[in-house]
Amino acid sequence: MKNRYEALLVLDTQGRDDTVKDVVERLEAEFKKEGAQVEQVQKMDRRNFTYSAGPLSSGYYVNFIFQSEPATIDRLRAKFRLDDDVYRQN
Repeated sequence: MKNRYEALLVLDTQGRDDTVKDVVERLEAEFKKEGAQVEQVQKMDRRNFTYSAGPLSSGYYVNFIFQSEPATIDRLRAKFRLDDDVYRQN
């Protein structure tokens, strides 16, 4: 049974804002490759962090709304944890 999920990803695109579209398309393809059905991609633009806990002071926020099997979530998290373009995932 497929459930509906939302994945908020913060992208590290510092110094390369022109590649945001390419990164978002690549991430959407990763969702589909794992069997998720992407309903909507919300590009929320660059936002400053409330506090800096690392080397970045801002990130590009993208919200993916998708349907998938529950087991897919762990695979996606593991994949995005290793992706250099994904700074944080919630």
